[in-house]
Amino acid sequence: METIKKEKQFDTVKMMREIRDKISSETQNMTFEELKAYINQQLADNKSKLIGQQ
Repeated sequence: METIKKEKQFDTVKMMREIRDKISSETQNMTFEELKAYINQQLADNKSKLIGQQ
């Protein structure tokens, strides 16, 4: 049986790794309080909510 390779148009794993690396570099030297403020700011900027909160 021959395997057919289909070229990906979007690589989800690659994108996730890039985002994770960006966040890690932005937050690597933050204290816990600074990290909480960073997360809250990111949520406010994106109008997102934490899971379980309304």
